[in-house]
Amino acid sequence: MKILLPDTAPLHPALPEGWEAVTVDARAGIPPAHHDADVLVVWGASRRHLASAAEHLAGLRLVQSLAAGVDGILAAGFDEDVVIATGAGLHSRTVSEHTLALLLSLVRRLPESREAQQRHEWSSEIGGLQPLHPEGRLTTLLGARVLIWGFGQIGQTLAPVLAALGAEVRGAARSAGTRAGFEVIAEEDVLAELPEVDVLIDILPASAHTAGAVGEEVLAALPDHALLVNVGRGATVDQEALRAALEAGTLGGAALDVTEPEPLPQDDPLWDAPRLLITPHSAGGRPVGADERIARNLRALAAGEELLHVAAR
Repeated sequence: MKILLPDTAPLHPALPEGWEAVTVDARAGIPPAHHDADVLVVWGASRRHLASAAEHLAGLRLVQSLAAGVDGILAAGFDEDVVIATGAGLHSRTVSEHTLALLLSLVRRLPESREAQQRHEWSSEIGGLQPLHPEGRLTTLLGARVLIWGFGQIGQTLAPVLAALGAEVRGAARSAGTRAGFEVIAEEDVLAELPEVDVLIDILPASAHTAGAVGEEVLAALPDHALLVNVGRGATVDQEALRAALEAGTLGGAALDVTEPEPLPQDDPLWDAPRLLITPHSAGGRPVGADERIARNLRALAAGEELLHVAAR
């Protein structure tokens, strides 16, 4: 039995007896010598790599992604009997960490402090004696009303961190209820709740259902002081509407780790939008626990047991 590992990550999973691991170029086609592979691990794969795997790996049983999103894999044309497992949960802590960094940067005005430093200016507007809750601006997470739209594993990892800093956190998902001890509202109720939201965190996946979900109507419903952070997918935000809201002053600020397209073209006007922080899709990029996930699903595959995080086909 053979498993193909990508060369884009240092992987050393503990393999069940009788399995052989081969590392291949994740940007190139699958070499003919390895067309007999049973399992393919995907991380940073090119379209050429995925298309080659779908075409040539006739005995393939499992595609194990190390990314939470598997849109590219689903589009590659693998046979229906090939199981596709996602890397859900492998990025929860790192993405939560980055989201917190983006949010605190906006709340504590770090970009403005950096600009003042470049001017060699000790800004009394930013520092010194300040009200805790000034009119028209969010300057602390204490008492901040945070809504995490897309309350999966990342949202459930992030929520208690924000709560520990004093925020009032709720989630939004397709169905209402309680998850990980936090109230979750149904997504059809999001628009009505937005006027009472100080921070909207977008962790939505990309789909036809979520395309442009954070658009003009959503942005208009938020208070003028509200902040938006997107660490989900770029296509979930209407970037023209976002830029218009920031320029009009009807949104307090935003931080994007994802854009549409990626990379964001150098001449895109979004770069110059006021009160906007952009990072180059750097929230994840380093799956935590990948070896253990691969080994766990290999054992389940060999034993005919249920695999973790199988994607719907």
